Amino acid sequence: MERTQRSLSLLVLCFLLMGLGTMLVSGQSANNVRATYNNYNPQNIGWSYNTAGVYCATWDANQPLSWRQRYGWTAFCGPAGPHGRNSCGKCLRVRNTATGAQTTVRIVDQCDNGGLDLDVNVFNKLDTNGQGYHQGHLTVTYVFVNC
Repeated sequence: MERTQRSLSLLVLCFLLMGLGTMLVSGQSANNVRATYNNYNPQNIGWSYNTAGVYCATWDANQPLSWRQRYGWTAFCGPAGPHGRNSCGKCLRVRNTATGAQTTVRIVDQCDNGGLDLDVNVFNKLDTNGQGYHQGHLTVTYVFVNC
């Protein structure tokens, strides 16, 4: 009887920890992040991680085409995400602080500029007033979300 109660308690604890982990994944965010752009242009290369030479190709290059093209691409250059240094395949909800334009992107690469390096198509979608183009960057917020 005592063994069954202990097993049940451990099971409940595991479920609670899994729930907490899910909240952390979808809840990490950052404000006033500098977002530049990169010419990935995945539509021109068949959404191929290998052709693009992105860091995440090691883990995600063999994902189905529908998975690779579902969201715009970005390099994640900020502090470690909810999964440590490797946030490959995770998604961010990105919002332009100047205009409120927003979209969801998938992390496909790493970079060292301390912010995000959005695919040029995503950058242009968020740059609804053209100021990002003139400044060479956008100021955005992001939050990790479930894909």
